[in-house]
Amino acid sequence: MADRAPAPTDLSRRNWLQASALGLGAGLLASDTAVQAAEEGPVATKGRINQSLVHWCYRPHWKDLDELCQVAVRLGCKSIELIDPENWPTLKKHGLTCAIAGSHGFKTGFNNRDEWDFCLDKLHTRIDQCADFGVKRVITFTGMANGLSKEEGGKNCIEGLKQIVGHAEKKDVTVCLEMLNTRDDTHPMKGHPGYQGDHCDYCIDLLKAVGSSHLKLLFDIYHVQIMDGDVIRRIHQHKDYLGHIHTAGNPGRGELDDVQEINYPAVMQALLDVGYDGYVGQEFIPTRDAWTGLAEAVRKCDV
Repeated sequence: MADRAPAPTDLSRRNWLQASALGLGAGLLASDTAVQAAEEGPVATKGRINQSLVHWCYRPHWKDLDELCQVAVRLGCKSIELIDPENWPTLKKHGLTCAIAGSHGFKTGFNNRDEWDFCLDKLHTRIDQCADFGVKRVITFTGMANGLSKEEGGKNCIEGLKQIVGHAEKKDVTVCLEMLNTRDDTHPMKGHPGYQGDHCDYCIDLLKAVGSSHLKLLFDIYHVQIMDGDVIRRIHQHKDYLGHIHTAGNPGRGELDDVQEINYPAVMQALLDVGYDGYVGQEFIPTRDAWTGLAEAVRKCDV
C-alpha cells in the first residue's frame, strides 16, 4: 500500500524512530537493541535452520499482523505458524509461509472416542485448506486422559488417527502429533496436567502403530526436556519421526537465554546432524522486551 511506512529494512535509524511515532514498529522499538537490529541485516544469516514464529506467543506484542510479519522478516524467519487460514494471504504478501496449521486444540483428541467426529472434521477441513494453499503440516493431539488408561487412550488414538492419515497422504499434508508436559501446573500454557500424550516414547509408539509416512511427531524441545530429558539422544533416536520442532526456555517457558537449562545451539546442531530440514518454531512466552528475546532466540538457533 502506498500510504504505509516502508519496512524496517528501508529505514535509517532516524526514519525508524519517526515511524515509531506513527505506531509502526512499536514492538521493535522497546530497546536500543531493537533499533540497532533495524539498521542491520536479518538476525538469522546462515539459513540452515528454517525458523518460524508461533503466532499465539507474540500476538499480544504485535497485534497488527503486517507488523508481526515485518518482525519475522527482520529476524530472518520464514514463517508465522498456528495462525488461522484467513491470515495466510497476509503471510504470503510478506514472503512468509505457515509452517504448521492449527486444528482442534489440545483439550480434545483421538484418545476419547466421543471426540473423534469433532477432531476428524476439523482435520479434514484443515488438511484441504493446507493443500489448497501449500501449507505442508497440521497439528493434532492425543487429548486429555479424562480417566482413560494409557493403554486404552493409546488404542483409541491409533484407531482414530488411522481414519485421517489416508486423507493426509492423498493431499500430501503431514499430521504432527504433539507431546506436551503434564508437570508444570503454574500456567495454562506452560504445562497441561491431564494430557495423555505426555512422554516422547508413548507418542512415538502411537505413530509406529499407525504406520503412515504422513503422521509425525511435533517434537517440542521444552516439553520433552521437562518430561523425558536426553533431548539430543532422542533427536537421533527418533529422527525418522520428526515432523516439526518447537522451542522455549526451561524452566518457565521463557526466553532461550543463558539462565535456562537447554543448550539450544547444540540441539539445533543435532537436528542438522540427523538431516532434519523442517521448521523450528519459536514458542516461548516473552517475559521482557519481545524483540530482544526473539533476536536472542533466533541467533542461538542459527547454527
